[in-house]
Amino acid sequence: MGVVPVSEALSRLSQDPAFWASVLTGDRFTESRPTLHVSFPVVGGYALVLEADLDGGERALGLRSPASLEPIQLGWTAPGLPLPAALRWWELDLCARVIALEDPTLPHPGLVVALLSPFAPALPEDNGHEITQVRTAAYRSLLRPPPGDEPPDPRREPPLPLFTDAAWWPSPRVLDDATITRYLTADQPHAEVRSGHRFPRADLDRMLRLADRRLAELADNPLFARVRPSARQITESGDLSHVSELVHVLTEAGCDHPTVLDALSEPLVPAEACWMVETLAGAAPGTLLRRCV
Repeated sequence: MGVVPVSEALSRLSQDPAFWASVLTGDRFTESRPTLHVSFPVVGGYALVLEADLDGGERALGLRSPASLEPIQLGWTAPGLPLPAALRWWELDLCARVIALEDPTLPHPGLVVALLSPFAPALPEDNGHEITQVRTAAYRSLLRPPPGDEPPDPRREPPLPLFTDAAWWPSPRVLDDATITRYLTADQPHAEVRSGHRFPRADLDRMLRLADRRLAELADNPLFARVRPSARQITESGDLSHVSELVHVLTEAGCDHPTVLDALSEPLVPAEACWMVETLAGAAPGTLLRRCV
């Protein structure tokens, strides 16, 4: 598993509420290093690249391909301008799932969705409620307390030893619920940018095909064959109460993939568990989530 850990600079910034105000709304953010450049490798040498002038308010999302050193621009904005609708929501969701598989420090939904969702607005054909639930989970992941900081709950199983280390948990309470609600309900105008001749549609489509194949490969992995019937049953019923049983079967089978185990472990985050159960079941993204929200 090729893990690309979150840079120290981004990790530090992501724990500052003022940083999120700048990234999500374009507010000015005075910082000693006001320029943010972060690359999220997706698959096959493709990556989504976010660049932001945190002081001036300019933001750009790019796509890096295996054939190019510099990212090709998907969309750009500045204060007073609408946000570019550079990605469709399902495209961001798919990329975030695959990124999480390759980098267990970036669970889905989490930092990737929180940072890039301004570039992927909900369209009329999308399920707005479903998207809101995923975005809410992404923002709340920034304040999720580590195991042991929550009141004990006899109904919950203790966390796996892998996830009790402090390195897995950033400082809690980065965003409070009132701030999250404000970001979710902000009415931000978007501009369509995908029709331009410079938009890298072929590269984007290629990356998405590879990402979709990557999810399918995980579902077809013999290590996960034991849990596929149970995962399909959960997907069909929408009942997450049996998710913990998947963890037992997987660990007995020798699974040690942090992203898989974390998504299914207590404390359970429904949006996070749904994407993993869907993947293990070989179901289309959103199949279980729509039944749960």
